[in-house]
Amino acid sequence: MTRRRAVPAQIDLKRHRAADGSITLPTHWSPEQAAAVFEILDELREHVWARYGLQIQQVLRDERNTPVPAAHDIDIDIDIDIDIDIDIDIDIDIDEANVPF
Repeated sequence: MTRRRAVPAQIDLKRHRAADGSITLPTHWSPEQAAAVFEILDELREHVWARYGLQIQQVLRDERNTPVPAAHDIDIDIDIDIDIDIDIDIDIDIDEANVPF
């Protein structure tokens, strides 16, 4: 079953692009039109990620200059020192009068 979308009218992106390159959204869209745009972008994002996800991750990693260590380069040194000192002092005085039977 395919969902029917309320597709907004043609959008002139040049008209909505600010001088700094950001996009200004139209303020006249109905909630249905805004939801349709949101759904289209979400679906597009899913398809782009399915096709290019690994390459996108590599580009983002390269931009951040964060190398991924090889499995043999990972050195994990864990030192756990647990010192538990429990001192329990229970003083129970039971005589025959305290016994319930």
